[in-house]
Amino acid sequence: MDRAPGLSVRLKLTLSYAGFLVLAGALLLALWMILLRFFSQAPIIMATRSGIGGALLPGRSRTQRAFGEAAAALLGFLLVFGLLGGWILAGRMLAPLTRITDATRTAATGSLSHRIRLPGRRDEFRELADAFDTMLARLEAHVAEQQRFAANASHELRTPLAITQALLDVARNDPNHASSVLDERLRAVNDRAIDLTEALLLLSRAGQRSFTREHVDLSLIAEEAAETLLPLAEKQGVTIETFGDIAPTVGSHALLLQMTTNLVHNAIVHNLPGQGTVQVKTVVVRPQSVMLAVENTGDKVPPQLVSTLTEPFQRGARRVSGDHAGVGLGLAIVKSIAQAHDGTLMLTPRTAGGLRVTVQLPAASTHNGR
Repeated sequence: MDRAPGLSVRLKLTLSYAGFLVLAGALLLALWMILLRFFSQAPIIMATRSGIGGALLPGRSRTQRAFGEAAAALLGFLLVFGLLGGWILAGRMLAPLTRITDATRTAATGSLSHRIRLPGRRDEFRELADAFDTMLARLEAHVAEQQRFAANASHELRTPLAITQALLDVARNDPNHASSVLDERLRAVNDRAIDLTEALLLLSRAGQRSFTREHVDLSLIAEEAAETLLPLAEKQGVTIETFGDIAPTVGSHALLLQMTTNLVHNAIVHNLPGQGTVQVKTVVVRPQSVMLAVENTGDKVPPQLVSTLTEPFQRGARRVSGDHAGVGLGLAIVKSIAQAHDGTLMLTPRTAGGLRVTVQLPAASTHNGR
């Protein structure tokens, strides 16, 4: 918004400081004149009158004239001193604000790596500078994450398109190629592209928090997800164990079911084939929060890899082949849904192999403010 130019903050502080000094001096002189007028016989007044010429020039008028001249000189001195001192003091006090303004302008050009790092003890300006540095750090990390996401999404979306183009080129160059085989491969590639697109839409929906909240029970959602994925678990030779307490929370049933399904699906796929187990547990941590924990056996997960698993298109140490490979957005969607429900996600590698994933959400009563 365009605004008319006005006085600078430094000039306003200078005028305020000088005006305060002049006003204080005027009030002091007014008080002294009242004393001269109504308490002229007081010892301090007699001494003052004598000091400014009252003894040599008898009479009240001369004393008042001499006092007025001295008062005018004093007020003039206070005005000049206030303007000069106020300008210097205002400059020193506003120096941190100048650094913050310069950093803001630098950030506005797209450079987010700059930091203010204001020295000195903590005060209002230091707190503002530290808060601005924290915001810049988060923005820089968010922009870098979005850039990686855009690059990975472009790569993942380009893959099925490239495969489709290659299959069509083969069919055009080989008229004798069986159309049924081509149709089957194209359908598989198209299904993967659809799954990827739906996952991206779900990730965007969760991030925007555009969903209706209702009372849900995490224990029932865990049972529903386990029952849905039971055929896959039997095919992989993995045993699913579901138990725990009633865990009421408030949120989207569809999104929380998708979150739990993703966790259980990952626990089944990334497991020991033929002898693996998956434990799905719900716990009331305290009256203010509930927790969903999914723990599975499997290969040992390096600790340095755990922190990257929630990033989009990360599939762990190796890709999973087969019909249940996924699109690399499972844990990213889980993290986004948990954050959209004001929850937290934690991944912990198990010593014996596998992973323990916990999602902690606000309890229903806490969320409603009761």
